[in-house]
Amino acid sequence: MSPLSSGAADLSRFSINQMTVKQLSLPELADSCLELGVPGVGLWRAPVQEYGVEAAAKLLRDAGLAVTTLCRGGFFTAIDPAERAAALADNRRAIDEAATLGTDTLVLVSGGLPAGSKDLYGARERIADALTELGPYAEKHGVRLAIEPLHPMYAADRCVVSTLTQALDLAERFPAHQVGVAVDTYHIWWDDNAPAQIARAGAGGRIHTFQLADWTTPLPEGVLNGRGQIGDGSIDMREWRTYVEAAGYTGPIEVELFNDALWARDGREVLAETAARFVEHAA
Repeated sequence: MSPLSSGAADLSRFSINQMTVKQLSLPELADSCLELGVPGVGLWRAPVQEYGVEAAAKLLRDAGLAVTTLCRGGFFTAIDPAERAAALADNRRAIDEAATLGTDTLVLVSGGLPAGSKDLYGARERIADALTELGPYAEKHGVRLAIEPLHPMYAADRCVVSTLTQALDLAERFPAHQVGVAVDTYHIWWDDNAPAQIARAGAGGRIHTFQLADWTTPLPEGVLNGRGQIGDGSIDMREWRTYVEAAGYTGPIEVELFNDALWARDGREVLAETAARFVEHAA
C-alpha cells in the first residue's frame, strides 16, 4: 500500500513546485492538487505569465491552494548599466506578480559571472547593490526576497552565490522581513557548514523557503535537469528537515525537480508519486 492510499498521509506542509510537473497546465495542476489533497504550489513566472497573472491568482484562490513561492527573480550581476536597469525593472515586475499571486516569497537566482569577467567578489557586490534598491520595494508589496545559493557547478553561468554562508552574508545587510534565504537540499547537502548556517538563518528569521530535491548521478549533459526524485539519491531528506525545524522553520516544504525523465511521464502520476515520496522520506 502506498503512503497516500493508506489514508494517513500528512501532506499539510507539502507543496509541489510547478517545475516538477511542468507538463501540467495550471488548471490541470490545480485539479490534481485538489484530488490528492496537496495544499500548496510553488509557481514559475513564465507559465504564469502565459496563463495570465490575474487569471492564475483567481484560479488558485478559487481552488483554495496556497502559493508558497514564486520563482524567479535575480540575475543581478551584469556590469552594463542598461542591462542592470533592465534586471531591476524585471525584478520589480516579479515582486508585483508575487503580490498579485498572494505569495510572500520571491526566490532569487542571483546570476553568474558576466561575459569575460572572473571577478566573483564584484559580482556579489552588485547583488547587494540590487537588493538595496529592491528590498524596500518588496517590503512595500508584502513580499520577501529569498536568496537561493546554488551548487558551485552553477557559479560561472547562473549563480555566484554557492553556499548558505555567502547567501546570509548578503542577506544580513538588510532587514529579515526584506531579504532572507532559500534552503534547497539539492544545492547545499554537500556542505559541512550548512547545518550551522541553517541555524544562523533561523536565529535571524531568514529561512523564507525550504525546498527538496535529491542528488542522483550521473548528471545529465548540461547538468541543469539533474535534480532527482526524492528518495532516489544520496540526500537524507529527514535529516535536513530536522535542521530547518530545529532552526524554527514551520512553513511549507516544497519539492522542486528539474528532470527530463519525470517530464516525459504523465504529470498527474508524477505528482502522486512525488507526494508519496514526500510522505515516505520527508514527512
